[in-house]
Amino acid sequence: MNTSDFLEQINQYYPLSDRTIQALLDICTEKRFGKNDLILEAGNRARYYYFLQSGLVGYYTIDEQGDPIYKIFFEENSFVASTAAIIKNEPSDFNIIALEDSILIQYPAKAYRELLEKHYDLALFHLYYLEKNWVVKKEPLEVSLKYETAKQRYLQLLEPPSLYNRLKQLHIASYLGITPTQLSRIKKDIHGDNS
Repeated sequence: MNTSDFLEQINQYYPLSDRTIQALLDICTEKRFGKNDLILEAGNRARYYYFLQSGLVGYYTIDEQGDPIYKIFFEENSFVASTAAIIKNEPSDFNIIALEDSILIQYPAKAYRELLEKHYDLALFHLYYLEKNWVVKKEPLEVSLKYETAKQRYLQLLEPPSLYNRLKQLHIASYLGITPTQLSRIKKDIHGDNS
């Protein structure tokens, strides 16, 4: 299990002591998921946190017609979990799916929670991570979903291009809450006839 990227991401939020790193790595295992494998199924309890080493992951729910509605996508070097379900100790409201063959570092939420109570530096990492990703990043996303047009959200999805280029058109349309035909019209409007 290669943990260098995992530890580098953590240390960007708050540096961990060698003792804390060892305690954390002791609860980690590497998990491989094939393309379209469910990492977590909606309705199941979320028991793990994950770090995405390689691959692409999406979160989605199912609408009344049985179609997937994508909420967010994650590339390499991202922390992935049904965090609200873990905190509330309830079943997850959404599915987490591997959109490509993916390798993740998995660590149990219960054991991780015990480490947070013992290791001050890990608790600070967790706090800073939640502040940045659940408050600073999430609030503008919620505002954009409510007030921005599909075209405006599509333009935002083009950054970073590495993520956009890895997504299928049906994933993008689902994320934007539009049909693939509407997406084609938006792309034609923005990019001209070449897209």
